[in-house]
Amino acid sequence: MNVRRLIPTAAVAATAALGLTTLTACSSSDAAGHADGGKLEVVASFYPMTYLAEEIGGSHVSVTTLTKPGVEPHDLELSPRQIGGLSDADYILFLKGVQPAVDDAVGQAGVKNTVDAAELTTLENHGSEVDGHDHGHAEGEEHGDEGHGDEGHGSEEAGRDPHVWLDPVKYAEVAEGVGKSLEKADPDHAADYRKNTTALVGKLHALDTAYENGLKTTATRTFVTTHSAFGYLAERYGLTQEGIAGLDPETEPSPARISEIHSVAEKNKATTVFFETLASDRTARTLAKDLGLRTDVLDPLEGITGKSKGADYIEVMTSNLTALQKALGAK
Repeated sequence: MNVRRLIPTAAVAATAALGLTTLTACSSSDAAGHADGGKLEVVASFYPMTYLAEEIGGSHVSVTTLTKPGVEPHDLELSPRQIGGLSDADYILFLKGVQPAVDDAVGQAGVKNTVDAAELTTLENHGSEVDGHDHGHAEGEEHGDEGHGDEGHGSEEAGRDPHVWLDPVKYAEVAEGVGKSLEKADPDHAADYRKNTTALVGKLHALDTAYENGLKTTATRTFVTTHSAFGYLAERYGLTQEGIAGLDPETEPSPARISEIHSVAEKNKATTVFFETLASDRTARTLAKDLGLRTDVLDPLEGITGKSKGADYIEVMTSNLTALQKALGAK
């Protein structure tokens, strides 16, 4: 008799406990604006965005990256599962103009805290070398927009060059915007986000100083690269980028562009043809052989792999500086 009466009593108790647990979990999630043990579920489009999310978010975020290491970001195709999973994110960080597939999927996800890094700084229209326009200012020109053509838009929206992360100053601007957006998405940890943002911006400003001092005096100001990703960097430090391909690394250069690169390299005493780790180096090596030049890696930092010359953004950018100093004959 007593046993029979205990069964429903136990069931009720268990049900009540379960309800209390559920209510507590819901309350916790609502208070923090997210679930998963109090961590903000962040989806980042590719490495430069992932780095910002992890550095600024710290222990308060769980970051998922849409682009796996070793995958060329421009060519990314999302699986149905990835697309469907976007709507479950608490916060999405992407850079419009780099990955069309991501741009489309993010637009359909409907996540409240969605941040386009392109809106956190000023993008410029860097001309495409495929059509013979300089991606970076010419020697002797002042920094600014004067040296940038509007033609040759490549694959980027309206010709805007999205590679802002390769300019430490612009990347710092983006970092500050990301920090503020995380504070808004997760106000309970705002103080930590501010602290982490300040620390990261400090590292980026130190990197900027290293580039400015390291490239102040060089034998030549011109560098040749397969991927025209370094327009902002060239502009920032008074260099001239001569890209074999355009803003899209998969673009094939025309015979006329190859001929032009030959002339420019000889005239400006270029010593090196740079290639990257995530795209074919065939064109760079062929051109370097024809001109009797060296080859080296100038990493656009679109992903970190075992071939990367560094474990994170700061380390790879420092390696890029060393490579540029060698190629340009820094003194």
